[in-house]
Amino acid sequence: MEKIKNIIFDYGNVIFAIDFRITQKALTQIGIPNVENFFGHKGHHILFDDLESGAITPAQFRDGIRLEAQNPALTDAEIDAAWNSLLIGIVPETLEALMDAKKHYRTFLLSNTNQIHFDFFTDYLKREFQVEGNDHLFEKTYYSHEMLLRKPHVEIFERVIKENNLNPAETLFIDDSPQHLVGAREAGLQTLLMTAHPKDLGAFLKSKGLLV
Repeated sequence: MEKIKNIIFDYGNVIFAIDFRITQKALTQIGIPNVENFFGHKGHHILFDDLESGAITPAQFRDGIRLEAQNPALTDAEIDAAWNSLLIGIVPETLEALMDAKKHYRTFLLSNTNQIHFDFFTDYLKREFQVEGNDHLFEKTYYSHEMLLRKPHVEIFERVIKENNLNPAETLFIDDSPQHLVGAREAGLQTLLMTAHPKDLGAFLKSKGLLV
């Protein structure tokens, strides 16, 4: 690696623990068939891409779930509960690691997310840590549904680079999804695959020589 001056962090399973298996089970319970093909880590129904890129509203997403489940009686609350079951949580040590990283690098958050999940983890952070979202942890936060773009498309990385006047060769992108690293490399960024549990983010960064 060249000298790193900036770090762009993914959110799910880099910072905030998530579990696709729990959501697969929850979606099955509300009537979704063939859930492994419908929603998985490496592939999923276009509904999820459209929600994350802001192409459809949460209401349209919920209608899509009702259609796929062939159950028009599903309530918004039932659908949101199944969808939000993906989000497990975050530990104080991870927040401390991010604050430590912010002392040494320009740090950014770049997450594929959606309004339903955004509302959930914002409420979670306020309830568990008495903080208003993630903004205090980074120089700037980027969420796909607000940008109308999602990873791994190179354009989303290029926007972060341009808006913050970053030198890609001096910027590291960390993500747990190999397919997302491809787009980052196309934008000229250095990349690192997250292979640890989010609770061990600090130790992971230290093992890569990024923190002492």
